[in-house]
Amino acid sequence: MMIKAIAAAAIAIGCLAGSAAVVQSTPDTENGRYALSTTPDGVLRLDTRTGAVSTCSNNGAGWACYAVPDERGALDAEIGRLQADNEKLKKELASREPTVAGKIEEPMPKSDSLKKSEPKVVEGERKIEIPLPSDRDMDRMMSFLERAWRRLIEMANRVQKDVNGKI
Repeated sequence: MMIKAIAAAAIAIGCLAGSAAVVQSTPDTENGRYALSTTPDGVLRLDTRTGAVSTCSNNGAGWACYAVPDERGALDAEIGRLQADNEKLKKELASREPTVAGKIEEPMPKSDSLKKSEPKVVEGERKIEIPLPSDRDMDRMMSFLERAWRRLIEMANRVQKDVNGKI
């Protein structure tokens, strides 16, 4: 009977020591102020009062938490600055006098931007002048065609060798 009591006491002491180790192995939540989420590297801590986010990890000597940089504040400040600049520019533009004199309310006729320009006419005659490619342009075109033809022949030879080798 005495052995059972000693064993029960040892188990109770072991459980208490184990629970104390578990309590110390994670960051304190300070009466619900912090919301914790586990991550592969440790714990992500959200301060429910301020909204600050920190990453916490156990480096062997104890838990350490580091604040996550908050880009939202900088973005809000930039948005505010741009909105103020926009309002200032709108007021400046509205204060200017209209630059168009004699504005008419009827719409302007649309011009055809795709309309082709008139062909060049040689003096007195109705001949269209078409510029011919230079010798250099012709040489470039011929060398391109030669390279393309050679590649086509080489490709046909490779395909023929592959087909002959497999049959």
